[in-house]
Amino acid sequence: MAENTIEDDKRLIRDFILRHVHGEPLDDDEDLFAGGYVNSLFAVQMLLWIERAFGLRVDDKDLDSTNFWSVNAITAFVTDRRVSAGGAAWTSN
Repeated sequence: MAENTIEDDKRLIRDFILRHVHGEPLDDDEDLFAGGYVNSLFAVQMLLWIERAFGLRVDDKDLDSTNFWSVNAITAFVTDRRVSAGGAAWTSN
């Protein structure tokens, strides 16, 4: 099975969020909370999805909004958690 690239991960994250905001335009650096894309209920759903989709555990210490405020921040979080767990971050292509 091929490793995901960072762009694959970013696409998965963006697509998940867009499915829940009814396809409204979304920039990868846009603040999901300030932009009204994410409320507390959706934040919990998103964390559970991240754990399932990427095989990661989101610990209490990870619950910092800076980890989840944008598509790029979530992608960086996923990458960091993979590296911390001893896995590959992503492939170059």
